[in-house]
Amino acid sequence: MHRTLAAALLAGMAITGLATPAQAAVPTKKLLVVGMDGLNWDSAVAADAPNLDALATQGLLARSLVQCPSRADSSSGPGWSNIATGVWPDKHGVTNNTFTGKQYAAYPDFLTRLETANPAYRTYSAVDWAALHNQGTFSAAIDTRVTYDGDGNGYAGEDVKITADAVSRLASGGPDASFVYLGNTDAVAHSSGTGALYTAAIAKQDQQLGQILATVKARPTYPSEDWLILVTTDHGHRVPLGGHGGCGIEERGTFLIAAGAGITAGSRPIDVRQVDLAATALAHFGVTAPIESTSGSAAVDGRNVTVRSTDPFDSLALRTRVDETGIPSTLAGWTPAAPAGWTVDRGAMPSGGVTEWRGWSFATDEFWSRAQTGQERENALRTRGVFAVADSDEFADKAGGATFDSTLISPAYTVRSGNLVKISYVTHYRQEGNQKGDVLVSFNGGPDQLVKRYATDALATAESLPVTVPAGATSMTVKFRYYDAANNWYWVIDDLRVS
Repeated sequence: MHRTLAAALLAGMAITGLATPAQAAVPTKKLLVVGMDGLNWDSAVAADAPNLDALATQGLLARSLVQCPSRADSSSGPGWSNIATGVWPDKHGVTNNTFTGKQYAAYPDFLTRLETANPAYRTYSAVDWAALHNQGTFSAAIDTRVTYDGDGNGYAGEDVKITADAVSRLASGGPDASFVYLGNTDAVAHSSGTGALYTAAIAKQDQQLGQILATVKARPTYPSEDWLILVTTDHGHRVPLGGHGGCGIEERGTFLIAAGAGITAGSRPIDVRQVDLAATALAHFGVTAPIESTSGSAAVDGRNVTVRSTDPFDSLALRTRVDETGIPSTLAGWTPAAPAGWTVDRGAMPSGGVTEWRGWSFATDEFWSRAQTGQERENALRTRGVFAVADSDEFADKAGGATFDSTLISPAYTVRSGNLVKISYVTHYRQEGNQKGDVLVSFNGGPDQLVKRYATDALATAESLPVTVPAGATSMTVKFRYYDAANNWYWVIDDLRVS
């Protein structure tokens, strides 16, 4: 195997050269984010793309799926807004390429957040889709913004100019944090589909990535710098005709590559989402962004990609389909078996129905959303990895699945008498008919007490429910009962925490 530019760069990350001990102890933080518009990762694997290959091999590669209507299109406006701001469309407000409803003042891009944290940081963004600057996705607070959109050369020619500009600025001195956007892959997929011309465009874009990476490694100050390299895309494309915006798996598909100090080579986490790039970029500089919905309007949904999930659902061994027909037979993405300490009560479930959804099950975003598109399953955006799902709609697709009544039961948590505890979790609940979703607690094995009842939609919601521990109680079990459902909708639970 030949040594690629990316491999050389990553190998160089460990080099200290002639740096003094003080310099080695406190390297200068640097960030390079390269955005490749509309890049299907499977197509990149098939292309001649040695720099992408090397980054993925020697760093982290995470694949995930984005939103689709009705939450927002699987298109560039929402996708780059997710990436830049670290929040989902229900916060940043961008649902299509018109940018109507944008909320960038409340949820600024990661370069603008760095400027706010320390105006001494030198920031740079270069794009050949002008909307990313004109609409404020990457704001005017950024020190240097370069736009080559509309110069008559098309995206292929504009990508050449973007690359040359980035190479010139990164050769020495230059910005501390950069976003470089390359758009030709998306343009080719729209005009020619995802065939040979698309594959060739990926190869060319990979060469441009290689030029930028080689420039970084050749910097005179490189031995005393700590570089984080992030490469990502905003959405995928339908195969083979191209196009995106809807709910198909190929058009919703995205990836994130991260390479640098502290990132495990070859890691393939299942709990990374598109919004994690901004949080990862900020964490590299020691800038703490408020997390999720706990700290007001500036809070981000993303988290540092070096932080792994502790949710026991994510460690489950997954199976391939049984009754479902619209899911590839090779996709392992569900299991009826709860993790250690958890229980699924199926005692009130009928014997028929679709096997995968008989009572509470555990599934991935891809497996569950492939079961039926266009019914908001794709928009369970705040789940990660594997989550628990009770789906009476899909269960009823086979004879004998007319009624649904099942309870998901947590392990017993140690609590203190008289204390206030919080039950936190992510949920995605869609209401229909008489179905109900009850959150219950039981202290020391006693009777169930109702904490919350869902009877209206709660889509992609992070919950935090207060519960007072009664006198004498030392343990508490949390239960999620989904019942009175007959070919209605569904309930998802993920990342339960008791604090």
